[in-house]
Amino acid sequence: MLFPECTPSEKRKNLRSVLKTGKLLQFPGSWSPLVSMAIEKQGFDGVYISGSVLSNDLGYPDIGMTTLTEVGQRGRQISRTTNLPTIIDIDTGFGEPMNATRSVQEMIEMGLAGCHIEDQINPKRCGHLDGKAVVSQKDMVHKVTAAILGKKLDENFLIIARTDARAVEGLDKAIERSKAYIDAGAECIFIEALENEKEFEIFRKAISVPLLVNMTEFGKSKLFTYEQLSNLGYNIVIYPVTTFRLAMKATVDGLLEIKSKGTQEGILDQMQHRKDLYSLSRYEEYNSFDQNIFNFKHTLKTP
Repeated sequence: MLFPECTPSEKRKNLRSVLKTGKLLQFPGSWSPLVSMAIEKQGFDGVYISGSVLSNDLGYPDIGMTTLTEVGQRGRQISRTTNLPTIIDIDTGFGEPMNATRSVQEMIEMGLAGCHIEDQINPKRCGHLDGKAVVSQKDMVHKVTAAILGKKLDENFLIIARTDARAVEGLDKAIERSKAYIDAGAECIFIEALENEKEFEIFRKAISVPLLVNMTEFGKSKLFTYEQLSNLGYNIVIYPVTTFRLAMKATVDGLLEIKSKGTQEGILDQMQHRKDLYSLSRYEEYNSFDQNIFNFKHTLKTP
């Protein structure tokens, strides 16, 4: 009850197993343990943790200011509450190749099922903004190789290499880089900021391993449907910031309502009801657990 029945090791095995089916897997973004529980309850395939969201939630822009400790600890909290596998964003690996090895080992220890590491120069920026810069292909190959060394703690941990080269060097170079990352051991490729359906098709035909696609709002890529992405042959789709954006918009709107009208009475129908929150957090299960342990009578014996 306090922890899900599925262990981190089992989650990793399950992710690899379902990836082999060829089915497109949906991984909504989670920024809270409770959101992860809601994702599982709605029947999704997995949970995704965005580095951008973790950074924004701390009040920072997405420029690589978070630390390995912050990301790892928050990743554990967010992934712990669900039986689903969780993939986490470790940005550029928090340093040089040796740091990438340690980062992967930390994520395994924290219960994650996989991570992606990118080829941007640090300080990085959101993958759908202009002005990005990437490290050399050689340097990224070294980092991917180092990340693979880290997964010896659990060979089922999924290493995903992300390339931001499309916007910097063009599609052909992004394909070349991706193939080099695969040769270095990457088991899945995350191609960021493709601009049209034709590019999605070309990239899929060029790459032999599973592909992760980012359906983030307000970015450079069109928001394709599940059916469209499935037909294009992609394997994992993430919705990294969707739940966070929904929550922040609702929060700001609610604050404006209270400020202008002096009460939240008019927006009660926009809130999650107490009973639904209690149901999601399994309040009654914990209550029953507590009563089963402490519901006893102490009888004082007389001499």
